[in-house]
Amino acid sequence: MALNIGDDAPDFEAPDENGNKIKLSEFKGKTNVVLYFYPKAETPGCTAEAKCFRDNWDSIRQLGAVVFGISSDTEEKQKSFKVHHKLQFSLLSDRDRKIRDAYGAKGFLIPARMTFIIDMQGKIRGIHNSQMDPKGHIDFAIDKLKSLAPASAGNTAT
Repeated sequence: MALNIGDDAPDFEAPDENGNKIKLSEFKGKTNVVLYFYPKAETPGCTAEAKCFRDNWDSIRQLGAVVFGISSDTEEKQKSFKVHHKLQFSLLSDRDRKIRDAYGAKGFLIPARMTFIIDMQGKIRGIHNSQMDPKGHIDFAIDKLKSLAPASAGNTAT
C-alpha cells in the first residue's frame, strides 16, 4: 500500500541501537518526526546520508523535529554505525522489515532510500524517494520542516 501526503503515519515499535523500544505514537502531539529509511549501515551512500543528517542536526532541532534512521541492520550494527560517525539521532532496527513494508519503502533490487516527514498530529507531510541522491534527503527534510514551522509554532496545548 502506497502512502500519500495527508495519510496517517503507520505506527510502529522498534528497538534503537541500544535496545530501547521506540514507538512512533509516543511523539504524537510533541514533535515533528523525520523518518528516513536507508539500505545498509556503513555503505557509501548510507554513510553520506547519515552524515548529512548529523551535520544539519541543529537546524532540524530548531525546526522542532527528531530524526530516526531505519534499516534492517541489527541493533549492534546500528550502534557501531552511530558511534563510528558520531550520529546524534536514533537508528532503529527493522529486522523483519515490517516498518519498511508499512511505509512502502521496499525498493527493487536493494531496499529503498526514502524519507518521510511526519507532523505533530501524526500525518505524513512529505515523502522523498531517491536512491541515487542520498544527500538530497536532508535538503528535502529541512524544506518540509520549514513549511511546517509556522503551523507548529502556533500549536500550543491549552
